Amino acid sequence: MSYLYRGRGGVGAAPDRPPSEPRDRRHGYSGWLAVGLHKLTVIDLIVAAGVMALLYAVVSVGRDATLSFSPTNVSTIDTSASQLPYYAARSLLRMFTALGLSYAFTFVYAYVAAHSRRAEKIMLPLLDILQSVPVLGFLSITVTGFIALFPGSFLGLECASIFAIFTSQAWNVTFSFHQSLVTQPRDLDEAARLMQLSRWRRFWKLDVPNGAIGLVWNGMMSMGGGWFFLVASEAISVLNKTYTLPGIGSYAGAAIDAGDLGKVGLGVLTMAIIVIGVNVIFWRPLVAWCERFKNEQSGAAEVPRSLVLNLLRRSHWPRAVGRARRRLAEPANRLGDRIFGTETHTIAVESGRTRGDVGFWVVAGGMIGFGLWRLLAYVTAVDGWGVFVTPLWQGAITFARVVVLVAVSTVIWVPIGVKIGSSPKASRIAQPVVQILASFPANFLFPFAVYVFVKTGISLNFGGILLMSLGAQWYILFNVIAGAQAIPSDLKEAMDNLGVHGWQRWKRLTLPAIFPAYITGGITASGGAWNASIVAEIVTYGGTTLTATGLGAYIARATETGDFHHILTGVAVMSIYIVGLNRLLWRRLYRVAEQRYSL
Repeated sequence: MSYLYRGRGGVGAAPDRPPSEPRDRRHGYSGWLAVGLHKLTVIDLIVAAGVMALLYAVVSVGRDATLSFSPTNVSTIDTSASQLPYYAARSLLRMFTALGLSYAFTFVYAYVAAHSRRAEKIMLPLLDILQSVPVLGFLSITVTGFIALFPGSFLGLECASIFAIFTSQAWNVTFSFHQSLVTQPRDLDEAARLMQLSRWRRFWKLDVPNGAIGLVWNGMMSMGGGWFFLVASEAISVLNKTYTLPGIGSYAGAAIDAGDLGKVGLGVLTMAIIVIGVNVIFWRPLVAWCERFKNEQSGAAEVPRSLVLNLLRRSHWPRAVGRARRRLAEPANRLGDRIFGTETHTIAVESGRTRGDVGFWVVAGGMIGFGLWRLLAYVTAVDGWGVFVTPLWQGAITFARVVVLVAVSTVIWVPIGVKIGSSPKASRIAQPVVQILASFPANFLFPFAVYVFVKTGISLNFGGILLMSLGAQWYILFNVIAGAQAIPSDLKEAMDNLGVHGWQRWKRLTLPAIFPAYITGGITASGGAWNASIVAEIVTYGGTTLTATGLGAYIARATETGDFHHILTGVAVMSIYIVGLNRLLWRRLYRVAEQRYSL
């Protein structure tokens, strides 16, 4: 499949086949195999052995997910070090399964929101709320359903765990892809419509390549978010019992419960090795490969490199797989052409109100109004309207913490992100470091935080900002890195030739170029901060419990006592703050980025 994208060399359809690929078509694909088998090299054998080993590991580990279990027995975790490789493989399989589901969700949800202004009015606020709902909230609701769907099998618990990881990964990738769709270069949009590409072909030839860099870096951040909540997602609580799934998160949780700091250290070390290994084998090749999708007229003097990608490029297998893929893709493309038709309009066109708009809002407003009426009737049944007083003022305090966190994270991480994204050398060094930092589970640090706060007398009302930042600040960093990496090299060279440096370069090139990506990072960091407030405003270790005043602590206390009236009240108030902030600030900045700072 070729892609319609203005990479190096101008606008056009760039073939996937490298210039050095042989063009002998006399024998077809099977003929290529017959002719090429005698040309296999050591690199081909290494790649084939690696793929076979990976497939064997996936099959072996995945087979254990279908074992039976009895709800009357509580499973335990063996904390011996010999189990760590197996636990690491189980966790990795869940992480990549959830990541694949996150990308599938992203492609559908973001595409619909970007191409339908009616749907966008509902889907984006809904996305704002969903990214701020605590992961544990999703888990407590879905566990029973998954267990009922797969009775007597660990597959139900596996699905619940994967879904919990999915809810920590999907939202920022969706925001990133939506941002790339609404800020698409106009000349490429016009070229796609003039060529009368179907929506299906346009999606794979233009939309996905245009958002590829953001998808890769936000996928990296999503992976970190999955590690961040891994302990919670591998310890499944249902019917007042806890069922633990084999994995690094449950291993670390069991070691923490046993107070064995040595085994906690082994779990942390294993997780760090996994993060670095996944970075070398998976993310670094993707970062280097996505360089081809930069919107530029000339190539950069220094580009990201990857030993794994170079190894694959020197092998014959990718070309063989590419030929087979193109043969299989053509029927899918023809089917997609017939199903989705031809794109004839621009993204999210703003026009006058129509009868369809009126009908849509009448139906949508009626459904939303009915839902709100039922919600208000339920939460006010006991204490009346006074039930909102406490969460509203405590929500204002948490809101102030979120604002401080986003402002400080912006000042610290924007310059660092620009440096990493602009320099392939800095990226090679810093990428695994920031991945480990973003992946480090916050609950591992809470005991140390309690100790420091107690010894220094720092109130959790202020220290909670630091704990919230452990799960929120990285969204800004990763999106800024993606935005800086996507800056066209020809614009950088033009600035160098004109002698524009220092603040003027930041003002005229860097800040406008990264602005759309920063807005995406700001939205997701804000939502992540609200999410993290649930665990950061009440911290317990040993016999010491520190509590901050805020909406997160309010919801955590209500959850602990099982008070659903106050849980729903707190979540409703949190949704009001989140949607209000996004509508008044972030969405307006989103429109500015779409109208003024897209290429």
